[in-house]
Amino acid sequence: MKLLVPIKRVVDYNVKVRVNPDGSGVELANVKMSMNPFDEISVEEAIRLKEAGKAEEVVVVSIGPTKAEETLRTALAMGADRAILVDTDDAIEPLGVAKILKAVVEAEKPDLIVMGKQAIDDDSNQTGQMLAGLLGYAQATFASKIEIGDGSAIVTREVDGGLQTIEVRLPAVVTADLRLNEPRYASLPNVMKSKKKPLEKKTPSDFGVDVTPRFRVLKTEEPGSRKAGIRVGSVEELISNLKTVGAL
Repeated sequence: MKLLVPIKRVVDYNVKVRVNPDGSGVELANVKMSMNPFDEISVEEAIRLKEAGKAEEVVVVSIGPTKAEETLRTALAMGADRAILVDTDDAIEPLGVAKILKAVVEAEKPDLIVMGKQAIDDDSNQTGQMLAGLLGYAQATFASKIEIGDGSAIVTREVDGGLQTIEVRLPAVVTADLRLNEPRYASLPNVMKSKKKPLEKKTPSDFGVDVTPRFRVLKTEEPGSRKAGIRVGSVEELISNLKTVGAL
């Protein structure tokens, strides 16, 4: 079985994101970048499935600038077998990403696509669902557990009411949630080995995909500062204050 894991290069989650002075977007110059945390979880899950004998190959793919090669090398150091970089400096919207991934899936023919439920930069939570729709594949979103059976996958999903367990036929698209696993750290020997693993470079035009933007960002602004709290002397005073501000 072959596994495909799409990953995205984003601003590191430990970095305080700042907005450009003109409000056109987020400041990216000289900012530490890393693999999207949900995608890192997806890579880890794919590697674990391979280690359990459920898969023979793990392929990672990223759509972004040339520097995204560093992110792919990280995934290779974790244990992925080979990588594909769709090189573009354009900001690709979720639909465009899904179209490119559809072309990659058609070329690679993986049995299972495991990807993060969302990217922490735009929080769209759309690509996985769009990809499944374009491919006509079954989908299981917000996965906290994945078990591979004979031609199917049993996935435990995190939903508002608790947990939901479903079975989907392969090939399928599964999006990973936070509690699926805890990603490993890439050891130095594996980092060195990753430099020799194959990394293929493509462009969106190689797949004949139209990635024309469908929307335009009008303004980006930071959230307002939080107001200072107050100290109350009793539960009764707390309830009275909550009622005053309309919280109850």
